[in-house]
Amino acid sequence: MNLFLLNLILALVWGAVTASFEPANLMVGFALGFFSLWLVRHRFDEHNFNRPIRILRLIWLFVAELVLSAVRVARDTISPKMDFRPAIIALPLDVEHDVEVMLLANLISLTPGTLSVDVSTDRSTLYIHAMNVDDPAALRREIKDGFERLIKEVVE
Repeated sequence: MNLFLLNLILALVWGAVTASFEPANLMVGFALGFFSLWLVRHRFDEHNFNRPIRILRLIWLFVAELVLSAVRVARDTISPKMDFRPAIIALPLDVEHDVEVMLLANLISLTPGTLSVDVSTDRSTLYIHAMNVDDPAALRREIKDGFERLIKEVVE
């Protein structure tokens, strides 16, 4: 049985036992169900318990990058020098599936100062426009060690 479905059933059982189907109470039941299933995780596939944590880490990284890059773009645009070094870089991809490539491209495009321009026909390279690039290799490393690595962890 799907563990998420089992967790929902446990949340509904919690609601029935406490005689309250308020959303806050069902969330408590969901959390207690997850904790209960986590206690017996050795009976299930370990991957199902790590995926929500991996998804939260990816969301956290995106929010952190969103804030940091917004500050950088704001600083760069209000500075009197306007000393931009725009670049289009080619990022070799380790992600393989279309959904992974799409998610990576969208996360990059949603981050201020960067934009996914194109994907090669063989899905091995993503072309990215960046507003201000000092070191293209550092930008590649940052994306590969951040977004791409976490996307691969979530999907695996």
